[in-house]
Amino acid sequence: MCGIWSSPASNGFARPASAPEDLLPFCILTSVDLADIPNPFMTAPTSLNQALHAITDPTRRRILQALKQSGAGSSNAASTGKHAGLCAGDIEQRVHLSQSTISHHMAILTKAGLVEATKQGQWRWYCRNEKALRRLVKGLRAQL
Repeated sequence: MCGIWSSPASNGFARPASAPEDLLPFCILTSVDLADIPNPFMTAPTSLNQALHAITDPTRRRILQALKQSGAGSSNAASTGKHAGLCAGDIEQRVHLSQSTISHHMAILTKAGLVEATKQGQWRWYCRNEKALRRLVKGLRAQL
């Protein structure tokens, strides 16, 4: 929480007792989630952990399987020149879940880099990122 005071109790903030009277700006750090602070030395393990977290859920594995069965890989989209993949509605029908649940799972898969999303008009098309999936398998083999 950050603020500025001109008197000991302006803006509802009390000046810390240890702060000098003439110190106007102050900032109080209330909480920090260490997972939100990027660590440049942990890039590969962090992305591996994120990808593993994404595929831990059986629903997300079913979504990846549905994308695979539809031929929805990122290499297909590049070769055909048009959208390849499934839209959220297609995924909804294949895995029998609500649109909001699908959106939640797709956000996790996309953030992990395992799925790529392309917006075309009002539709969002999803396809597997085959290169990232291969890196996941390779990284897992290297770790074990």
